[in-house]
Amino acid sequence: MIGLIGKKLGQTRVFDSAGNAVGVTVVLAGPNRVLQCKTMESDQYNSVQLGFDDQKESRVTKSLLGHFKKSGSAAVKQVREFRNFTLPVKAGDVVGVDIFSQGDYVDAIGVSKGKGFAGVVRRYKYAGGPASHGQKGWHRRPGAIGCRSTPGWVIKGKGMPGHMGQRQRTVQNLQVMAVRTEDNLLLIQGSIPGANGDYVIIRESKKNAKVPAKK
Repeated sequence: MIGLIGKKLGQTRVFDSAGNAVGVTVVLAGPNRVLQCKTMESDQYNSVQLGFDDQKESRVTKSLLGHFKKSGSAAVKQVREFRNFTLPVKAGDVVGVDIFSQGDYVDAIGVSKGKGFAGVVRRYKYAGGPASHGQKGWHRRPGAIGCRSTPGWVIKGKGMPGHMGQRQRTVQNLQVMAVRTEDNLLLIQGSIPGANGDYVIIRESKKNAKVPAKK
């Protein structure tokens, strides 16, 4: 399982080999610095810790700064671990967008846009109450939420008014339309959760993983 930390820059479109216009999301996904390699012997699990987006040393805690210097890396804003990283790397290495190729399928993990407090009509697409026959003030209400005497309580997960958005979401099986190594950019078909400028995780697709070429 390979992956990168990136930053969503925005949306545009490109043309595929057949001349069709395809909407893509532009992700700045490098360079990622390898901060630590964990193994079964040292940490009881295998993972690679990556860092992304350089940061001023004065804005980093001393413990993190020591961790960065131990690997010979500059201070970074984002640190993430990737379990069972299949690419052979060591602390101090730099990983770029060239680990992906055009045509690969990836999963994008990000935090959706926050939309504040919302009612059930906007949040869960409830129909609301009747608009006529003397119904006043019930047009956008959820209605009854109880269950009478059996079971006698509100069922867990019942859709209610509340904070909408700002949740971690994963979009699977997105195709990489282009890899621009010189600019550290990935052009990924479709949309990715989050606003422009938000950090995202781009990892190898779990359900449509790339089959290694036979030697």
